[in-house]
Amino acid sequence: MKHIPLALATILLLLMALLVGGAMRRESITVDEVAHLGAGVSYLQKLDLRMNQEHPALPKMLAALPLVIRGVHTDYSNVSWSFSASTFGNMLGEWSWGNSVALLWNEPASTVFWARVPMLALTLLLGLLVYRYAARIGGPWGGLLCLAAYVSTPAFIVFGPLVLTDIPVALFVLLTIWSFADLWREPSPHNVAVMGFFLAAAVLSKYSAGALLFCFLAFRLSLRWLPLPDVPADRQELRLWRRLRGRAMWKGVFVAAVAVYAVYLIFSFNQPSDSLQILGHSGPAMILRRLLMPAWLYLRGLAIFAFSSQRPTYLLGHSYPQGKWFFFPIVFLLKSTLAFLLMLTLAIPVAWIGRNKLKPASLIPAEYAFHWRLIWISLLLFTLSCLISPMTISIRHFTTPILLMILLLAPVPRVLELLWKRGWAPARALLATYVLLAVISVATIYSHYPYFMPFVNHLGFGRPNYWLMSDSNLDWNQALPDVRQFVQQRGIKHVLVDPYAFIDPAAYVPQAQFWDCQTPAPADAEQWAVVSAAMVEDSANCLWLMNYPHVAIAGGSMYAFELPGAIPPEGDPLGPPQPEKRRNFAGMQFDARLMLMRCVKDPNQLQATMDGMMARFRELQAKQKAEREAKRGAH
Repeated sequence: MKHIPLALATILLLLMALLVGGAMRRESITVDEVAHLGAGVSYLQKLDLRMNQEHPALPKMLAALPLVIRGVHTDYSNVSWSFSASTFGNMLGEWSWGNSVALLWNEPASTVFWARVPMLALTLLLGLLVYRYAARIGGPWGGLLCLAAYVSTPAFIVFGPLVLTDIPVALFVLLTIWSFADLWREPSPHNVAVMGFFLAAAVLSKYSAGALLFCFLAFRLSLRWLPLPDVPADRQELRLWRRLRGRAMWKGVFVAAVAVYAVYLIFSFNQPSDSLQILGHSGPAMILRRLLMPAWLYLRGLAIFAFSSQRPTYLLGHSYPQGKWFFFPIVFLLKSTLAFLLMLTLAIPVAWIGRNKLKPASLIPAEYAFHWRLIWISLLLFTLSCLISPMTISIRHFTTPILLMILLLAPVPRVLELLWKRGWAPARALLATYVLLAVISVATIYSHYPYFMPFVNHLGFGRPNYWLMSDSNLDWNQALPDVRQFVQQRGIKHVLVDPYAFIDPAAYVPQAQFWDCQTPAPADAEQWAVVSAAMVEDSANCLWLMNYPHVAIAGGSMYAFELPGAIPPEGDPLGPPQPEKRRNFAGMQFDARLMLMRCVKDPNQLQATMDGMMARFRELQAKQKAEREAKRGAH
């Protein structure tokens, strides 16, 4: 019996590898992967971190490693590379550079596939750790229950194999939490080094990992207010006990800081230090500039991220100019399987009954009491950071809290088993219920293969997905191969495509022509048009198309429309919107998508585009200043 959970866990991980790997092979490159993939290649090839500074380097380098080993082709004489050397130029040039690396200079399908292989490996490793750590907290069956929840969670299935930062940071946050609790139990040099290494990996994966420092401090405070059994009772002994572990914690943080500095120093070795030219150009000044570059690059990237994280939000048919605290709770409810939500809900009364009918010490093994406490604290603080975040656009930014919620299920099987042995009659039925829910959860999500991204459970109550949410919750440009298949099956010679991306759709669909669904031309009549679901109501105003025959593609990520014999005029109930009712991509003051696509097609447009953006920014500043002065004058 003791080997059954391990065997079933192996089957679940193999199932995830097979189906998630199969889905990732057939998907086109997604929005952020364009910038991340090209940036990672340049980090390894040139030891230059100029590209994509708004995200730390580690996940991108891991993804690029197979490409560099296989001899990926790049052209560092391209204008997109030189243009990106400036502080803000990289935010524009990274898209042109990444598009060229992934889609022009190399074969797209194999390039994207090999970049995703390390990401899939990290996703499976995270699943293995979920099973291992949950089994230590709640026994093998607790580990299996948590793993079943993990492999059936859309956020991990969809974004795990993509070249992104969200799953790597969840992996390294979990490793850091566990190793920190190990350090608190035994503050040995080995545990200090391990915790420091994993903390560095987390910080090198995503800036939000900095919340771990607050988790550490909150954990220390919690032991003062709610001490655990292993905490000494004698006051003098307790003081020494705390001091020893506090010093070990800060040593681990120092190890992490040194590791992060070393990575940035090595991989920025060939990057020009012109951004620090204020320090001078003498020999000593150049050495100082090089030594300060790692800290400067990290802090500058953090500042760019903070600046760019101010994003509008779309949810349940409403657009909001900034992030909303209720975004993640609602999207989590909509994009989780109902079986998983029921498992979490039932865990609350199970825990309450277990604490009342059993000895609390028997619920969590004493050697993992620190781990359990830190998991709870980290869940609360990471959830809080998400709720107050100005960037509430995708469930992928909520993966760390979801991961920690999954681990809360670990004690449930043990608690129910103990209650059963104590003669509590409902325990056996609840155990059977959890087994059934785990099976249903896995079956539910994988029945949607290979279209996992637009998954929404029945809490959507039949409302269109494009009304419920947007962005990568629905479509992120991954469905272009399905568009190609649709076009081929119907023998369509020319198709209009309005994608949720900055790339030319012809890279995947040779018959495609980029199209703006808000500004159709009379010549578009009677043609087929394929539009991203995220462009229907949020990032554009194209609900008028729903009046015409349409077909859902890739599970509803995109829609194919058969346009009428004559395009109605603007403002007509059956026609496109009037100019004042059009919407811009990402809620910006101008259509950033068209601007970036122009630069992607012709990198020589980068400087002119940057100049135009700066002029527009100055105009907006002057307009806002005039409005403020007019308000003051009125008062």
